[in-house]
Amino acid sequence: MSGQSLLVPGELSPARSVPGNIRRPEYVGRPAPTPYTGPEVQTPETIEAMRRAGRIAAQAMAEAAKIIAPGVTTDELDKVAHDYMCDHGAYPSTLGYRGFPKSLCTSVNEVICHGIPDSTVLRDGDIVNLDVTAYIGGVHGDNNATYLVGEVDEESRLLVERTRESLDRAIKAVRPGRQINIIGRVIESYAKRFGYGVVRDFTGHGINSSFHSGLIIPHYDSPHATTVIQPGMTFTIEPMLTLGTHEYDMWDDGWTVVTKDRRRTAQFEHTLVVTDTGAEILTLP
Repeated sequence: MSGQSLLVPGELSPARSVPGNIRRPEYVGRPAPTPYTGPEVQTPETIEAMRRAGRIAAQAMAEAAKIIAPGVTTDELDKVAHDYMCDHGAYPSTLGYRGFPKSLCTSVNEVICHGIPDSTVLRDGDIVNLDVTAYIGGVHGDNNATYLVGEVDEESRLLVERTRESLDRAIKAVRPGRQINIIGRVIESYAKRFGYGVVRDFTGHGINSSFHSGLIIPHYDSPHATTVIQPGMTFTIEPMLTLGTHEYDMWDDGWTVVTKDRRRTAQFEHTLVVTDTGAEILTLP
């Protein structure tokens, strides 16, 4: 297990600006988004728009990941992703979502999700998750991945590798006619092989013109996730696996979620569209 000291909040830089010609999601400047009331099955036109949004989100994440190294701040990662999305005509979906102050989430070590980029300096041996969502053409594309910083201990490296594998397995399990809970069943059964915790209170979600449509995608085998998968549905799968407990605490910022035992956690995510035979990944660079 890594001997790194626990994370503490850093200092926030001023909010980054977005060119005025870039279309904003409807929730920007408001306390919460308008609840989504549309269908979970999307039109071919919406799906094509989501491919574009997904590609931009994936490439923005890849560009930010290129500078991951000891000594780099999480705020620097935010700037790279922010600039890439804006340069390609996309709005960073997290910026202003329910008051979130930055253009991506950076979750380091024991942070499960929703870490806020700030003056925190990445250290040799850390792991860091980048969660990037782009809004363009009236739709969102959402993805994340966990990266190694310098020389990382074997336990952490395996956690990251296996979390990625759990997402891959879950995507392969998506089939029209199956219930949503097949996704969590596959993830949980795989994670249990290694004694990992599976975070339950933060889930995948429906996504389209809405950042979060209301459709819930649990990453554990939930008896309540009985929605039947249909072609044209668009949603994320984003398993969060932990070295210890799945229980969590929330920082005073109201966003940063950390494991209760402060052990490490990893996450991977793609936005998908269900096809007639499986699923297509929309967040590929």
